[in-house]
Amino acid sequence: MIPLSLEAVAAAVGGCLCDVSDPSVLMTAPAVVDSRTVEPGGLFAALPGEHIDGHAFAANAVEAGAVAVLAARPVGVPAVVVDDVLDALAALARTVLAALPEATVIGLTGSAGKTSTKDLIAQVLPELGPTIATVKSFNGEIGMPLAVTHLDQDVRYPVLEMGARGIGHITHLTRIAPPSVGLVLNVGTAHIGEFGGREQIAQAKGELVEALPADGLAILNADDPLVAAMASRTSARVLTFGVDDEADVRALAVTVDASGRASFTLAAAGTRARVALSLHGVHHVSNALAAAAVAIGLGAGVEKTAAALSRAVLVASGRMEVTDRPDGIRIVNDAFNANPDSMKAAFTALAAMKDGRRTIAVLGEMKELGADGGEEHRQVGRLVATAGIDVLIAVGGDDARAMADAAQQDNPQLKVVGADDRDPALTLVNDLIQPGDIVLVKGSHSASWSTRRCAGLARHHGRRPLDGG
Repeated sequence: MIPLSLEAVAAAVGGCLCDVSDPSVLMTAPAVVDSRTVEPGGLFAALPGEHIDGHAFAANAVEAGAVAVLAARPVGVPAVVVDDVLDALAALARTVLAALPEATVIGLTGSAGKTSTKDLIAQVLPELGPTIATVKSFNGEIGMPLAVTHLDQDVRYPVLEMGARGIGHITHLTRIAPPSVGLVLNVGTAHIGEFGGREQIAQAKGELVEALPADGLAILNADDPLVAAMASRTSARVLTFGVDDEADVRALAVTVDASGRASFTLAAAGTRARVALSLHGVHHVSNALAAAAVAIGLGAGVEKTAAALSRAVLVASGRMEVTDRPDGIRIVNDAFNANPDSMKAAFTALAAMKDGRRTIAVLGEMKELGADGGEEHRQVGRLVATAGIDVLIAVGGDDARAMADAAQQDNPQLKVVGADDRDPALTLVNDLIQPGDIVLVKGSHSASWSTRRCAGLARHHGRRPLDGG
């Protein structure tokens, strides 16, 4: 965090100090919106929520070490009072970035793979200079400004996720953090219910490359026609990645081992080098290529980039996180989120791991698919039917039942059971699993399953009833 006095914070956000005895007191830790996560020297942004108003936790935040509260009204403790807390948070992020004139801001977006790719970039770029990536999945109008406040004076490459739930959202984020490099991973079906269609999603994702300066760098997925077409929407230099023959940064000779880990030859700028990923799932080849394209586009060598990708490890939990229990059961925790594209990727990874073992897929519902939600769940059910999965536990309501019915119809030999919620599902898993099984757990973050509960499955070593983690 770049230290800022409360007086400087107030000036940056257009606010006034209230109940502050010493305006020179420094903010030395990041801003947060959850008073339970305050670090000593931090700033608590009191955002109004749908059910809870952050202002009610102002005193708790200061007691926990916050130097002040960013608030819309006096709160009885040191505060920077502003008209709009969210706007002020954006202004604070702009101020932090303005204090880093030598930093090259890397923005990335896509329907799937943002966080995994961001974590790969953060492990590849340090050879070129100090790199800090967005914490967790802080990628929206609240999360991204919070992520910016984590930056320090030494950072050369801030890597920022930029998510969108509608047209104009990414444009808003690029005005807070103007990017020099813009990476678009893919245009899929995540949040399609909010956008209305893939073309609308492409329009929104392409706002990132539109924001690039003429001397900037656009990194585009050559394997996704909607992304490749974004080259016409930017004046920046364009570098493409993919398995497509015309891609600038390519993967050749892709292989997958029995644990679902991919290896490939990285080809770029007339040079080739072998990459052996430790991440599970062949879909990570595209994520790795994207990270390689960023690094190579900024001047890194192909051989060193390949070596860094081979050393890279999983950072974020709940994304193809594989745990082998002492009793021989393998838990594949991909429960952070789900959409039709990531479901397909998870099934492909599961098939690569099968090797004669029984596979159980515990699938929650996918959210934010709009009017097409029922049909999308039926399509996933059809994928389950042909993916070599032996047991499907469908967790949830009507959409889960639609998925289960479609799977059973297309594959009558498939064992299909349903559960209305996570607790009955846990009981079913406990009754069904046997040594040697592979259990995939996946569903939207807002659905029944959670990463914490998957951790409970991974830790459980005996045949006692699971407690859900």
